[in-house]
Amino acid sequence: MNSTVKAGLILGVAAEVWVYFMGLAGWYTDPVLMNLFWVVILIHIGVLVWALRLTREQKSYGQQVGAGTLISVIGSAIIFFGSILFTAVVFPNYFAEVRAAGESVMREQGMAEADITAQLDAMAAMQTTFMQALSGCIGTIVTGVLASLVIAIFYKKKPEGQPAG
Repeated sequence: MNSTVKAGLILGVAAEVWVYFMGLAGWYTDPVLMNLFWVVILIHIGVLVWALRLTREQKSYGQQVGAGTLISVIGSAIIFFGSILFTAVVFPNYFAEVRAAGESVMREQGMAEADITAQLDAMAAMQTTFMQALSGCIGTIVTGVLASLVIAIFYKKKPEGQPAG
């Protein structure tokens, strides 16, 4: 199996394992612990560094950026379908529980009822299975492109006549 495809599969599976771990632990309902979701970015960067390091002698900067982007696209497909499964099947009350946790935090902060309602209503449009999955998919691709642009600076084929570093 091609190392780019393998890395994309690893990215998607590793990110989903982390998300499902958070779900099973119930962390997504805790206003503080739900921030640990962002560990998926560290997983993503770790996979990209590992994969681009493997091909550093064969690929130019542009090829490395392309490989990192393709890894992210492959991973994002797994993340998209994993997210749909997460919110529609495994945790069907996910959005109601997240909404309740957010409402609780806003009440503790002393927000007025009208402000709480307005804020929750504004967030509701994004709190659907499809929109959550699409956001994860797009976020994975954008993160992959941006991270690859930086990582590839350090892990690219050296020009002829220059010693590998």
